[in-house]
Amino acid sequence: MSYDKNELNRRMDGAVATVKTELNGLRTGRASAALLDPVKVEAYGNVSPINQVGTVGTPEPRLITVQVWDKGLVKAVDKAIRDAGLGLNPQTDGQLIRIPLPELNEERRKELVKLAHKYAEAARVAVRNVRRDGMDALKKAEKDGKIGQDEHHKLGDELQKLTDGHIRDIDQALQSKEQEIMQV
Repeated sequence: MSYDKNELNRRMDGAVATVKTELNGLRTGRASAALLDPVKVEAYGNVSPINQVGTVGTPEPRLITVQVWDKGLVKAVDKAIRDAGLGLNPQTDGQLIRIPLPELNEERRKELVKLAHKYAEAARVAVRNVRRDGMDALKKAEKDGKIGQDEHHKLGDELQKLTDGHIRDIDQALQSKEQEIMQV
């Protein structure tokens, strides 16, 4: 493997994007269509994301709706939402599924914050693994005589700055999500 700063940056950006998506899926007090992103529905012999079998909307701050396009899939969508482990209880009305969001109690908020911290730590580990791959590539390049010791240190410092920036992004996303969750 050769040292490619752009490739390492792309991989780190991927880890940050992943944690932001996971954090968006965590339920706060407000309704968000992103809350149903992890829900997959068994439809026509395939497993599809919920937004491919219906229109997801948030008409009120504490209500999510799913307008299912095919009448035959209403039960499958209802079951997928119930089985997704989000603690939601959908109510079916024809092809419209209403999902009221219950108030979060203090205990549930703390659980969500813990989960958010777990997601953020996994992303930090992913970013550090990318840094390690880059450092290994630099060591190998120096050993093979492709770069000198000074160049190795300069690139290593750049890589550390890149890593620190991505870790900072993850921490900021976590902090804002934590405030959002704890807000009553």
